[in-house]
Amino acid sequence: MDIYGKALLDYQNGNYTEDIITNSTFEKNGVYPLPYLFRKFSEMPLMEQKALELTIGKTIDIGCGAGSHSLYLQENNKDVLAIDISEGAIKTCDLRGIKNTKVQNIWELKNEKFDTILLLMNGAGMCGKLEQLPKFLTHLKTLLNPNGQILLDSTDVIYMFEDENGDYFVDANANYYGETAFKMTYKNQNSKSFDWLYIDYNTLHRISEECNLKCELVIEGLHFDYLARISF
Repeated sequence: MDIYGKALLDYQNGNYTEDIITNSTFEKNGVYPLPYLFRKFSEMPLMEQKALELTIGKTIDIGCGAGSHSLYLQENNKDVLAIDISEGAIKTCDLRGIKNTKVQNIWELKNEKFDTILLLMNGAGMCGKLEQLPKFLTHLKTLLNPNGQILLDSTDVIYMFEDENGDYFVDANANYYGETAFKMTYKNQNSKSFDWLYIDYNTLHRISEECNLKCELVIEGLHFDYLARISF
């Protein structure tokens, strides 16, 4: 069930009556506001603005959602392909006027090359588990031109493990603390549970190097979030 795509299409078509509700191992009954997914450049967080400013050449916007990033790039004469596994999301992008769209699972994309790969709104989280991250980065590497770049943002969720003394406690015997599982609810319909990954920068940097990639910190946010650039 494409709950996410249905919600985006409802908003695009003027049928907005409620937001998506998310439940995860981190948060119960979280609100995913639909208007936020249709935001303009001026309404985007600084990290997203910076990523779009750094975007060069032929670009792929992975997990494009409602297409706000792709739309901005297109309006600024950038060559951008917007992809998502959600058919509803891609229909929404088409209705918003994005010219180059595709329903596509990034794991199955081959034989194409890009100068910039965008993974915004914690897009790298789609690899699900930390153990999958090396395979994910290695696959993205095959899609990069020699001087290409991956621009991604994420959040170090260590703050969720802070105690009353300001110390952080993470069970060393448990799975990586940034792994979670989500479910979405929209208009009384529930999605299947899906894995998602929040990754701290130091771990991203280490795994990038293990994949023979360079990783640099571009900018840090105010609440454990950051934008990183990965390249050959």
